[in-house]
Amino acid sequence: MSLLESKDGLQFFVFEHSRDYQQVQFKFFDAVESMDPNNIVVLLQLNPYHVDSLLQLSDVCRIQEDQETARDLIERALYSFECAFHPVFSLTSGTSRLDYRRPENRAFYLAVYKHMMFLEKRGCPRTALEYCKLILSLDPDNDPLCMLLLIDFLCLRCREYASLIRLYEEWKVHRNLSQLPNFAFSVALACYHLSQQEETTSDESQRMKVKSDIMLQEALIMFPGVLMPLLDLCTVQPDAAVSSHAFFGPKSQLEGLYVGRCHSLWKEAGVMLWMEGNVREVLKRVDSQDPLVDDCQNKRKQRYQSAPRSIHRHVLLSEIKEATSTLPLEVTTQPVMSYDPLPPLDSIMSYTRPERYCTLQLQHHRKELKHVTSRMFMEPQVTVPGQMRPATFI
Repeated sequence: MSLLESKDGLQFFVFEHSRDYQQVQFKFFDAVESMDPNNIVVLLQLNPYHVDSLLQLSDVCRIQEDQETARDLIERALYSFECAFHPVFSLTSGTSRLDYRRPENRAFYLAVYKHMMFLEKRGCPRTALEYCKLILSLDPDNDPLCMLLLIDFLCLRCREYASLIRLYEEWKVHRNLSQLPNFAFSVALACYHLSQQEETTSDESQRMKVKSDIMLQEALIMFPGVLMPLLDLCTVQPDAAVSSHAFFGPKSQLEGLYVGRCHSLWKEAGVMLWMEGNVREVLKRVDSQDPLVDDCQNKRKQRYQSAPRSIHRHVLLSEIKEATSTLPLEVTTQPVMSYDPLPPLDSIMSYTRPERYCTLQLQHHRKELKHVTSRMFMEPQVTVPGQMRPATFI
């Protein structure tokens, strides 16, 4: 890692690949093109800290339900990055920046993201939240992995209600957080939970309850496609007045992403009763032709026509079927590599794969990998040698 520049109190860093590492990277591209994950295993035996190989093979192991090996490979990739950190680079200061447009930096984003998701699935949402904040701090203006679509879920999972509300209040203007369905619903839910806490004073509890009602009604009016799939995943049967009403129509991509990720947070009996009361109020406002209903409808038509590439990248990484099913054809019809999903169209390339290398060495390297693989692996199942794990890594 090297320091590119310091400006306005921020430090901009970049990871760099040595000439030898670049040659390994070219061999990795060959292994990926061979469509045989065992070739990546062979490459890792010779280069056990090659990051892109670790990311790619981790996904293969996860698909084969070998979660322990998948986590180990991601941790090894993070260890590789940690050994390369610049002395000035800080994970906690919030002033260190990494440009996602550089491929060398993208691998660090993805390694931290995958580690964060493993932590969340293992029941460590508080730690996962800190990693989420880290990814967001590396490029908060562009947010290339759209961590703002995830941070509310982690805040609610670890009951950081006040932190979520504070983030919303401070960022809602310059980041238009009120136009994201996850913040519209999650902040309302955070206000409701705060109003139910015993340590909250009666006046503050009443204030937060009123605020939660207002925010939930506005969320339901702005994003009506959330309600029906949310009730379905929560195994709640709506009454006839709700299910037959035309207002709660089909969900959009962002609404499907929120429902698929956060439906478990709405299953509490008290939360459902609170939701039921506000749904009835929303239907009254719709039937009485509240001006807010038409205003929100116009906003939906103008603002949610096409999602940016970063949102599509987040949806692919999330693997939430309610959202991936709504991806456009220009995304689903192109190959997506797990070591670099949907790279930015304005990527900054510090080096490129030599054409001569591609044409003359590709066939020879594939034969070499196939020869080694045929000697070492008799089964199609991918196996990762245990001795590759660094003994000093914690």
